[in-house]
Amino acid sequence: MADEVNPKAFPLADPQLTTKIMNLIQQSLHYNQLRKGANEATKTLNRGLSEFIVMAADTEPIEILLHLPLLCEDKNVPYVFVRSKQALGRACGVSRPMLLAQLQSTKEVNSNPKSHPFNKKLKDSWFKSTNFTFLSIFFIISIKS
Repeated sequence: MADEVNPKAFPLADPQLTTKIMNLIQQSLHYNQLRKGANEATKTLNRGLSEFIVMAADTEPIEILLHLPLLCEDKNVPYVFVRSKQALGRACGVSRPMLLAQLQSTKEVNSNPKSHPFNKKLKDSWFKSTNFTFLSIFFIISIKS
């Protein structure tokens, strides 16, 4: 049942890209830039704070997430689906399955003095470690909008 992926979940990350995305989610968790859940994602997308959206392709029913790709395209925010909601939950630091995770920009995070922003050095190290597939997904998404 967990291996079944809805064909509406597009673009779907391959296993190598999924591993890199999960690592990025874990890093953003340590920098207090990770938000969880579809309702929170909708709010921060409308406020212009979202940087990147990751959704689970095995969400049942998938329709509870399908309004977000349209909103992401309107706001020029990259998004991707990963195969497992259980793996997404583990990357988010919780034991429950997670349907959606998002990385948020530092606008709201900077108001909290204890938080460490997802700074340029960390972004540079992340983008150096990515492969062409990761960058091409974002290029394709940006062309569509």
